[in-house]
Amino acid sequence: MAGPLTGITIVEFAGIGPGPFCGMMLADHGAEVVRIARPGARRDRTDVLARGRIWREIDMKTPAGIAEARDLCRAADGIIEGYRPGVMERLGLGPEVLIGDNPKLVYGRITGWGQDGPLAHVAGHDINYIALAGVLATIGAAGEKPVPPVNYLGDFGGGGMLLAFGMVSALLAVRGGAPGQVVDAAMVDGAALLSAMTWQFRNAGMWRDEAGTNLLDGGAHFYDTYACADGRFVAIGSIEPQFYALLREAAGVAGDPAFDAQMDARGWPALKAKLAAIFATRTRDEWCAVMEGTDICFAPVLTPGEAPAHPHNVARGTFVEVDGLTQPAPAPRFSIPASKGP
Repeated sequence: MAGPLTGITIVEFAGIGPGPFCGMMLADHGAEVVRIARPGARRDRTDVLARGRIWREIDMKTPAGIAEARDLCRAADGIIEGYRPGVMERLGLGPEVLIGDNPKLVYGRITGWGQDGPLAHVAGHDINYIALAGVLATIGAAGEKPVPPVNYLGDFGGGGMLLAFGMVSALLAVRGGAPGQVVDAAMVDGAALLSAMTWQFRNAGMWRDEAGTNLLDGGAHFYDTYACADGRFVAIGSIEPQFYALLREAAGVAGDPAFDAQMDARGWPALKAKLAAIFATRTRDEWCAVMEGTDICFAPVLTPGEAPAHPHNVARGTFVEVDGLTQPAPAPRFSIPASKGP
């Protein structure tokens, strides 16, 4: 697909999760991404993260395969690899070798713990990286155990997406005359970075380290999800006073003085209980008829199966079909060219 990265060639050493997500993002926006896969590797048409690739089957266990991979990297602008630290070096494909061959090469590395540090060589997964970053402890209800937020924050937001950002940054530097370099993307670092606003709140004395008691973690009655009469849910985010006033009116509590002190956290639990009882009186779709499209800051909580059919997502082309399979469209959008499909 044409895009702002047209003309850029990336060699991706096949892996799982964040590395392929980075490759997908670069391919979505025009880069030619050549995936090196083992001979006989099955191409799974349901693998959204593998879209937009050129496949090369290379046996990395043979000298001929290593030489072939090295030749590909000589002609590339960047590479993506997600092995444990030291693996590429043992293969003879480490940064010193490949950047020696190609001084303008951007060498992208994605790991959980980073290329160095006491845990660099230890196994882990998203849940572990966001736990060590202080992020997992912020997710969950008050008094309950932390809840893993799928693997969005470590693998993808703090991992693959930041690797893509780092690689594009380094590619721009090369275009400006800088030499090639290594991009060391660690999911624990990225997850910590995603929590920057939490640290802003903490530094201002506005954050408690108990999950589910703060402004943006479900502690506030005006920033939470509520169960409806049909067992479905709605999401409310009425932070600003003018939006909060609209929420009170739609929920029928505009005249209840208990709701006047919006930012007094001492009253939040009782007010949440009141709103929970109110939202339980109607179905999710009935609340949509009342609140959706207003400035209450409201949305129905949609399942992945429901989201593609929502009128706003349909109008935006937020989801697309490729080979009969529904998947998220490339993001963000660029005006030149305007494209909605991978």
